Amino acid sequence: MALFRLNGVHLKHHKNTAKMSPERITTPKTIIIPMSMHIGAPATPVVKAGDEVKVGQLIAEAGNGLSSPIYSGVSGTVKKIDEMVTSVGGMTTTVIIETDGEQTVHESVTPPSVTNREEFLAAIGRSGIVGLGGAGFPTPVKLGADVSQIETIVVNGAECEPYITSDTRTMIDDASLVADGISMLMKYLEAKECVVGIEKNKPECIVSMRRALEKVEGAEVRPLPSIYPQGGEKVLVYHTTGKVIKEGALPISCGVIVINCTTVAAIAKFVRTGMPLVEKCVTVDGSAVTTPKNVIAPIGTPVMDLVEFCGGFSEPPRKVIYGGPMMGIALPDMSSPVLKQTNAILVFGRRDATPPEAHACIRCGKCVSSCPFGLSPCDISRAYAKQDGEALEKLRVNICMECGCCSYACPAKRNIVQTNKLAKGVLRKYQMSKKEAGK
Repeated sequence: MALFRLNGVHLKHHKNTAKMSPERITTPKTIIIPMSMHIGAPATPVVKAGDEVKVGQLIAEAGNGLSSPIYSGVSGTVKKIDEMVTSVGGMTTTVIIETDGEQTVHESVTPPSVTNREEFLAAIGRSGIVGLGGAGFPTPVKLGADVSQIETIVVNGAECEPYITSDTRTMIDDASLVADGISMLMKYLEAKECVVGIEKNKPECIVSMRRALEKVEGAEVRPLPSIYPQGGEKVLVYHTTGKVIKEGALPISCGVIVINCTTVAAIAKFVRTGMPLVEKCVTVDGSAVTTPKNVIAPIGTPVMDLVEFCGGFSEPPRKVIYGGPMMGIALPDMSSPVLKQTNAILVFGRRDATPPEAHACIRCGKCVSSCPFGLSPCDISRAYAKQDGEALEKLRVNICMECGCCSYACPAKRNIVQTNKLAKGVLRKYQMSKKEAGK
């Protein structure tokens, strides 16, 4: 167990939809499915314009190396293969499908045969499942670790970002699926124990998961302090197991695999039914949403469809983001689709989306005291201003997880986390030049 609590910040939770069971959206007229919805190489379309598709049908094969296959969440006709701008400014290929409203399931959707670890990993490789907490890392790659290294599975049920409650609903409404998924993971990965980390501000989730895990030997729920960023991988591992992931290392280096609770439920659902990942539960909330809800929608559903399903805008939208207000990514427009890793769509009006005016640093040190990793953002900011790669390396800016605690805590409202991100670019250039000089 952890000997002390890592730093962080206390946020207003705004869990407005925590008690709202998800509602299924009316099938959208058109869905837009990007080929890049995961970390790694984009998927490659296996359909063309004019092809008829059904729910659960493969529409894109995994690319070379780190990648993930993609399936249709609707039945209808492929309108065209197109390109779109992603939320991070790149371009990706998309498959655009006009739906027929029938939601006919493809004949290939049958439960996989899983009797051993090899069959389990092969099945997950076909499922299209990626990290559903927001990271989008292909799940079969994570689960393919050498079992001799695995001691503990940590299930992330922290959901520490404000507003988002999609994981909360998974742990309440689909607790049996999470428990089934944990049983499978422990069996096929030969893990000694499983710890489900849930923040104490979610008592209903704690009760629900404890009840579901009563018959799962070696699995337990561990209530965690309600402090952001409790769901950060290194923070979560420390608070659930007491283990420290070293700089530049992965959790498996200390015998741990971390996996999101909704990802675990998706694994169990696929093994039970054979239905690949084709839809998501998305929290739709924010000051500019008329009626906040948790919505189940096919992957590829335009964001505007979700907002309209929630009663439309209560005021003109000023900012729309994927994910939470701390680490979310702003959308370029309302036609952007729900992705595999989308857990929330937040829409804010002018008051909530207008950044406060930044002032000079008053050297109070709050950015330092709030950082979970003990970094010194004020020193990083000065080194960045000088473009000093050597200093940034010594200040370890590379381990910043861009959680935003420093910016939130800063009384001068400086853009600290943004500076840290830019500073990483300076550090990369410095390290590349140093490497080149050493050749």
